[in-house]
Amino acid sequence: MSQFRALAGVLRGGSVGGIQWLRACGGAPARRWVDPRRNCSSGAAPVLSSVAGSSSYMEEMYFAWLEDHRNVHESWDAFFRNMQASSPPGEAVERRPSALLEGRVLSHSANMAQKVVEDHLAVHTLIRAYQIRGHHVAQLDPLGILDADLDSFVPSDLITTIDKLGFYSLDESDLDRSFQLPSTTFIGGEDTTLPLREIIRRLEASYCGHIGIEFMFINNVNQCQWIRQKFETPGIMQFTKLEKRTLLARLIRSTRFEDFLARKWSSEKRFGLEGCEVLIPALKSMIDTSSAAGIDSVIMGMPHRGRLNVLANVIRKELDQIFCQFDPKLEASDEGSGDVKYHLGMYHERINRETDKNITLSLMANPSHLEAVDPVVQGKAKAEQFYRGDTQGKKVMSILIHGDAAFAGQGVVYETIHLSELPSYTTHGTIHVVVNNQIGFTTDPRVARSSPYPTDVARVVNAPIFHVNADDPEAVMYVCRVAAEWRATFNKDVVIDLVCYRRFGHNEMDEPMFTQPLMYKQIRRQEHVLKKYSDRLIAEGVVTLQEYEEEVAKYDKICEEAYASSKDEKILNIRHWLDSPWPDFFTAEGEPRSMSSVPTGLKEEVLQHIGQTASSVPLDDFKIHPGVSRILRGRADLVKNRQMDWALGEYMAFGSLLKDGIHVRLSGQDVERGTFSHRHHVLHDQEVDKRICVPMNHLWADQAPYTVCNSSLSEYGVLGFELGFAMASPNALILWEAQFGDFNNTAQCIIDQFISPGQAKWVRNNGIVLLLPHGMEGMGPEHSSARPERFLQMSKDDPDHFPEFSGDFEVQQLYDCNWIVVNCSTPANYCHVLRRQILLPFRKPLIIFTPKSLLRQPDARSSFEDLAEGTQFKRVIPDVGPASQNPAKVKRVIFCTGKVYYELARERKQQKLEKDIAIIRLEQISPFPFDLVRTEAEKYGNAELVWCQEEHKNMGYYDYVRPRFLTVAANRRPIWYVGRDPAAAPATGNKFTHFNELKRFMDTAFNLNAFHGKDL
Repeated sequence: MSQFRALAGVLRGGSVGGIQWLRACGGAPARRWVDPRRNCSSGAAPVLSSVAGSSSYMEEMYFAWLEDHRNVHESWDAFFRNMQASSPPGEAVERRPSALLEGRVLSHSANMAQKVVEDHLAVHTLIRAYQIRGHHVAQLDPLGILDADLDSFVPSDLITTIDKLGFYSLDESDLDRSFQLPSTTFIGGEDTTLPLREIIRRLEASYCGHIGIEFMFINNVNQCQWIRQKFETPGIMQFTKLEKRTLLARLIRSTRFEDFLARKWSSEKRFGLEGCEVLIPALKSMIDTSSAAGIDSVIMGMPHRGRLNVLANVIRKELDQIFCQFDPKLEASDEGSGDVKYHLGMYHERINRETDKNITLSLMANPSHLEAVDPVVQGKAKAEQFYRGDTQGKKVMSILIHGDAAFAGQGVVYETIHLSELPSYTTHGTIHVVVNNQIGFTTDPRVARSSPYPTDVARVVNAPIFHVNADDPEAVMYVCRVAAEWRATFNKDVVIDLVCYRRFGHNEMDEPMFTQPLMYKQIRRQEHVLKKYSDRLIAEGVVTLQEYEEEVAKYDKICEEAYASSKDEKILNIRHWLDSPWPDFFTAEGEPRSMSSVPTGLKEEVLQHIGQTASSVPLDDFKIHPGVSRILRGRADLVKNRQMDWALGEYMAFGSLLKDGIHVRLSGQDVERGTFSHRHHVLHDQEVDKRICVPMNHLWADQAPYTVCNSSLSEYGVLGFELGFAMASPNALILWEAQFGDFNNTAQCIIDQFISPGQAKWVRNNGIVLLLPHGMEGMGPEHSSARPERFLQMSKDDPDHFPEFSGDFEVQQLYDCNWIVVNCSTPANYCHVLRRQILLPFRKPLIIFTPKSLLRQPDARSSFEDLAEGTQFKRVIPDVGPASQNPAKVKRVIFCTGKVYYELARERKQQKLEKDIAIIRLEQISPFPFDLVRTEAEKYGNAELVWCQEEHKNMGYYDYVRPRFLTVAANRRPIWYVGRDPAAAPATGNKFTHFNELKRFMDTAFNLNAFHGKDL
């Protein structure tokens, strides 16, 4: 097209430039036209008037034409023919060829030549219009009643009627004119020119049929060309007879499975796939193509619609195990709540029949919260790639299946897609399949989204979007094949919009006619896709009616036999539905290999070595910031004095685990430096751009890798991602840190639906660690509380039951809980609890409320002795001061947790009450340390029991600890509350009010008469 613009310039300029341009484009006075594909001219086009300035050149072209018309380009051929036809008789022989040519050329107006250029530009623009907007008029809706893009407007630059040619200043008479095709299209195949009529026909076939393609927003030319070639090349979408028979067999299984469930359990919810049965062969086609490209592990996430079918016909879960899930009398063999059948996942290794290669398929369990599983799948896929050294995603991939309303409406979709190109989060391309029912529960698309398509969110990462009519199985298969090839070629996301319908309501018990009467009248008339495709193949002679009926009967028999077998099942084993097994970590029965605690202390030389690395720069000629240099010198001084602050305590935990071969991954917003500028795990050269150093990766030659990565400004997506990462292996410490603790509430869905109940619902261990900065320090309502009350409310230990102390009580209690909640007050204890997280014989989520001001508090330091060999995590830190020397005379025992301890200790010292008041710290709040709290309560048998917290009374820990303290005291001693009054906001935004509240409850804490004469 740029050459045609040059032609236009020639028309406005002189003749010399025109001749030079023609020669440069292959129009040299040779006897044979060499390269007709250089876009210099096209058929039936008058030659430029500027050519008249070179008579010798034209004479040579003319003589060459007289010798053989094929010696010149077709444009010259047409020109000479037109000249000859329009010349008076005898003129051609009376005048020299050059004179004839000059006269005839000059007689043609420059306007006519300009028109030729404009027509070519117009045709090129038309081709581009179809590439950009052809999808708007594609026949995507199987029902034929809706526009998939929510817009009935037809783009004016698409030739849907003859009069539309006027948009390009063309008319019907131009339809049979031939035009040179640009290099940005493949519709010509081997032809370089086509008549306009054929150009339009081929563009419509490529872009306006049952496939609509959105790709022209991609800013990579090679990728655009790749897509054009896949969809524009004539005859490229062809299938062999064997491929068609395979597709039919898979469609039979998909359809008959749903039919079988509907017959046997007509009144049960199953969220069937009717209306989109083609999803099963679609997924299998993607897996086949990916397997052929080298993929041997596929991790999948999907909503409930069609899950049972995917489990049966893609993952290949035993049918009897699926059918027995419908038995209401089936007893659960596993502890916990279990989950409904259409939420369960599965892990299976099998041979791919098409490629004869091993493949592992994992379908992740998920809740009803649509799209919540998306980042979890991505995290697990990333972890598997990481542990296998699959740095390009050539072995492990992910497939995400979405609903149309959820894909457009759920923000976590955007968060997850935005992780796709980030170095520490990319899975090197995900295939997204949107099962586009064209309805969300009862909501029409026109009120469910503002974007034309449900898939528009994917445009932000330049992912191509392939819309396809789900009632055209071959079009669907081709699109799936191309999507898998795209992912294998470019390692980028791709989206398939599978435009279908939902034959029944949201579930089989729902009545859709209430809200979509016209749509469901059409659906009831709609012929099943299996019937349409089987009739087509029978008509083509690909299969016979007998073969088709035998295939149907064969699968029906398989289902019936599995149904009969399912009657023998009496026990439901949720463990058999595990999506992330750790066979080498647990016993064959899925139990821990031991139930004893392991000391978490470290050798002195290990502490010294880690401390020295943490306070130095292991790379030569690496210039760090003076402020960082000062921090490192401070660390060196601490190590020299055998002390550690919070940052060093963390370094000791991470470094020692890396030494033992445990991968450590720390993720979250600004974690590399740390929100409070205390960590500095990534050093930046101040003189060389992008040169960094991670000292933690320079500890030992054979250590495990340490990953520390700043995340996008997302909580929901990133926490879900790290949860998925932690599922892949028990031998890794995976931590997510919130910028401030209260920011965890934007990831509440992951916490509520996955982390807290994950093991109870899906028998799935997970050792994810949440670091939540917490503390009332006058920073206002939003940067103070990590909302510990919410985590404690979801802790499952019984407040009214005093547990029996047998065996290793600490480990048994941890094994029975759903998660661990701690608020450490010393760096040593923080280090211990991180190490314990890995040394335990099982995995539980760990919630740590981390400090802010304590990061630099001189009193909040630990000695190396606190991490020495033989030491371990202290669930409770007792008072070791004067009060502990004479406990009988102690008048009050204050139990607390976290930062408030240091404020209490300072106030007690100022009031000289060390002998009268003992202060005891609960480091582990849940599961509640009943045994140690009882020991301390009995030790100070004559003292008042007080719970002190800096949070408001209706928040923090009080509602959790109070009933448990009463259980410890057998309800014979009250537990008094000291702290802030109830409030709606977590903290005040006024500094004066903040300190006034602090002074008020400190006065109460050390007023020994504060509770005299009061009733609880």
